[in-house]
Amino acid sequence: MKKILLILGFLCCVITSTKAQVVGVDVGDIAPEIDLPNTKGENISLSSLRGSLVLVDFWASWCGPCIKEQPTLLKLHNTYPEKLSIYSISMDTKKPLWATAIAKGKLPWTNVSDLKYWQSPVVADYMLQSVPLNFLIDKNGIILAKNIHGKALEDMIKGLLDQK
Repeated sequence: MKKILLILGFLCCVITSTKAQVVGVDVGDIAPEIDLPNTKGENISLSSLRGSLVLVDFWASWCGPCIKEQPTLLKLHNTYPEKLSIYSISMDTKKPLWATAIAKGKLPWTNVSDLKYWQSPVVADYMLQSVPLNFLIDKNGIILAKNIHGKALEDMIKGLLDQK
């Protein structure tokens, strides 16, 4: 009887402590795949950036806080060019607005959009309700943080990349 209780106790511990990783938008989840065209019409998938730290950044040319954050992103991009990738998804509906904002901001990282605004499947996958919104993803596609901006974003990235 004791053996059976021990075995059942052990199995309960194993079952309750084992959590399979899921695709989702919570910290610890595997980031949902994104595969959208860049300004040249070439599709670029989020998973193609695996192997480095990735910041997935939802933004729009008409979003003041998004534009205000671009100098921070440029600084991070220039500080960690080989260790950090930025994957920006524009919520603009008109390509000229999107392309002009990229050129004006001199945004050298991966910029994609499907120009469908809130009807995009990516909006549902990432539960997007407003911009700016971002997700910091590790080299294996696991979400480390979400909606982290400014100094907090800089400090987290510095902490993750300077320790290597």
